[in-house]
Amino acid sequence: MSKIAKSWQPAGWRGIASNVTCREGGASFTIPRMRRAALLFLAGLIISAAPAGPVDRGPEDVVLSADGSRLFTANTLSGTVSMIRADDGRTLAEVPAGQRPTNVALSPDGKTLLASAGYSGEVRSYRIEGDALVPGPVGKPGFFPRGLAVHPDGKRVFVALSQGQSVAELRLPDLEETRRIAVGRWPREMALSSDGSRLAVGVSGTGGVAVVDTATGKLDFVEDFLGLNLGQMQISRDNSLVYFPWVIYRQLPITTNNIKQGWVLGARIGRVKLGEQARREAITLDPQGKAVGDPTGIVLSADESRVYCTAAGTHELLIYRLDAMPFQDFGTPDHIDAELLKDREKFDRMPLPGRPTKVRLGPGGQLFVVNPQLNAVQVVDPVAKRIVRTIDVGGPAEPTLVRRGEAIFHDATRSLDQWYSCATCHFEGGTNSVAMDTRNDGRFGNYKVVLSLHNLTKTGPWTWHGWQKNLDESIEKSLVDSMLGPKPTPDDVKALVAYLATLTPPPNPNAITDAVKRGEEVFKSEKAGCARCHPAPYFTDGKIHTTGIEERGDVYRGYNPPSLVGVFDRPKLLHDGRAKTLREVLTKHHNPDAIVGKGELTEQELADLIAYLNSL
Repeated sequence: MSKIAKSWQPAGWRGIASNVTCREGGASFTIPRMRRAALLFLAGLIISAAPAGPVDRGPEDVVLSADGSRLFTANTLSGTVSMIRADDGRTLAEVPAGQRPTNVALSPDGKTLLASAGYSGEVRSYRIEGDALVPGPVGKPGFFPRGLAVHPDGKRVFVALSQGQSVAELRLPDLEETRRIAVGRWPREMALSSDGSRLAVGVSGTGGVAVVDTATGKLDFVEDFLGLNLGQMQISRDNSLVYFPWVIYRQLPITTNNIKQGWVLGARIGRVKLGEQARREAITLDPQGKAVGDPTGIVLSADESRVYCTAAGTHELLIYRLDAMPFQDFGTPDHIDAELLKDREKFDRMPLPGRPTKVRLGPGGQLFVVNPQLNAVQVVDPVAKRIVRTIDVGGPAEPTLVRRGEAIFHDATRSLDQWYSCATCHFEGGTNSVAMDTRNDGRFGNYKVVLSLHNLTKTGPWTWHGWQKNLDESIEKSLVDSMLGPKPTPDDVKALVAYLATLTPPPNPNAITDAVKRGEEVFKSEKAGCARCHPAPYFTDGKIHTTGIEERGDVYRGYNPPSLVGVFDRPKLLHDGRAKTLREVLTKHHNPDAIVGKGELTEQELADLIAYLNSL
């Protein structure tokens, strides 16, 4: 009790009949009226632990009450959820929500708020009682829960487990898990049909959309189109189609001409049929010379005459007339259809400062756009094409050095013709797990899997070959050569380093079993030899090694061992992504006996070693 009491800071009363609202650091939470006497007693014992200054909220998601009078945000940076009055932007309640909450959802009756907290591996629930959010049951599915979709019957919620290649079904209200459905790699965002029969899941690691039959709990199909960074999902009123933004990688080297032609990375809006497997349809979003960076959020107008899409990297809202969108199932062009550019009623771009991400439709057709960079929700009139007001979710008046670096990291306008940002290839600082030719190893045609940036400042030297010894110079080279953008200022580099220093991997969700403990001994043994090049705590030694998988024509000889932290969650392994599983790595391409020469691992040793690697 004393530890909790020291962290509480009373925030005052809300009327005679109301509950008591208290503040914990940057967050507030509610204590029922019956506990007032105890609270008054404790207040005399409380030691204030207020933060040194305002706390960034960094909201990543928002949902609205049915009447539009209140909105609820998932505040990723502060680890809270907020209930905000829509008309005046007043925060009515803010409560702790675990580590890095990313998604929120409301129950069909509007009485329960749900929030997923990735780093905590939790789904938390809150009863909405007047102006209070009262904590309820907590589900713990693990594996970085993200997207939430509540069934219309109000008895269950589906949760995308982004590290678990699956969707968990949790029972309401107790949030006990009832089943788990395999859907593919990196499920993040989801949408549920209005009748609750079909669940569409964007699986970015697999490269497509998975469709689940919710009655049977079976995967119907995965429509795979090599899509990266699938964003928010919206199902049509007749439940026939799901719409979503995504990024396509065209697998050509990063050169001025290839970028300008749309042959490296490009922005798309796609749609997939829910009733049967059919080739996805898509349109290209990028005008030549002024591309669309990092399409993220999507919503259809109430009459489905318009499609609204946020572009986080180029700071804008894209507005389309749906019947004018030239969806194609094959042969999508590299630039936007010329007819759309001729008529602003068919297509228009509205600037939105900051980093607009998810978007929700509000009363009267207004849009509520989440903006984590501004610690805000922007209310937009898409007909007048103006920002009606900006709702401040909470944060410092001026961005910190880290937040300035975060803004640069997500800014596609720093690349040639604004095609992509750092975040396009490094989602939340991780990897997109595709092999790209960034020309960072001295020659063309030498494709390398995009490396994770987690723990980057502690794991130099950098690049697969480890030839870059200076992090500042490495950052500048990436902005100038990989993005073909302007040279950053020293302050830009300083801010980026500060931001990169905050990028750490999520906690590993895999349990420590007897097999894991045995596998650790195998890992450290002379027979396997793994610890020679991959010592703890980051499981890389920062040295250059030759292992027999070098490629003819490499300018730099040997490889810098990549960190093995989080290796269980990588769809492609080794420098060129040739391996898809750890077993394939250890039995074929990177066999310990071929490297160390101490004999083949037994099947038991191999299984235990893989279990250990999956726990890192």
